[in-house]
Amino acid sequence: MPQLPLQLIPAPLAGHPHQAVEGSATETGVLRLANDVDLSTVDLHRVERIELNFPKFTDGRAFSQAWWLRRRHGFKGDLRACGDVRVDQLQQMARSGFSSAVLIGGEDLALGEKLLSRFNGFYQGDALQAQPHFQPPTGQAAPTAHPSTPGAPA
Repeated sequence: MPQLPLQLIPAPLAGHPHQAVEGSATETGVLRLANDVDLSTVDLHRVERIELNFPKFTDGRAFSQAWWLRRRHGFKGDLRACGDVRVDQLQQMARSGFSSAVLIGGEDLALGEKLLSRFNGFYQGDALQAQPHFQPPTGQAAPTAHPSTPGAPA
């Protein structure tokens, strides 16, 4: 089985300790961010993991935060989705830059793994690989049409 783009973590047994509080750190190297924090004010020095909060299923602000942290701030550590995380959000989480997710209680871990392994690639770029697959690497010519292709130059 190929490596999943996102590490899945089952829900904690008791309570819901992953509600983010702006700038709070409970473990060394871990930063929990509320989904309305201004990312330009966050000090990422010595941060190994950032936990982003999904307070409810319909609140997608943490998707944008993950993208900004990866693409604009160059964060290379673990981006963890916490809160109301469901299996049907996992593919978009992986494409937005999350590297791990804590599933809410009652979500099927095996189903999440199955959904994540369903696609082995994407046509568009994403938070980790910005260049679309159809665009040739810089310095290389775009592929030409095969001579037997209708409308191709002779």
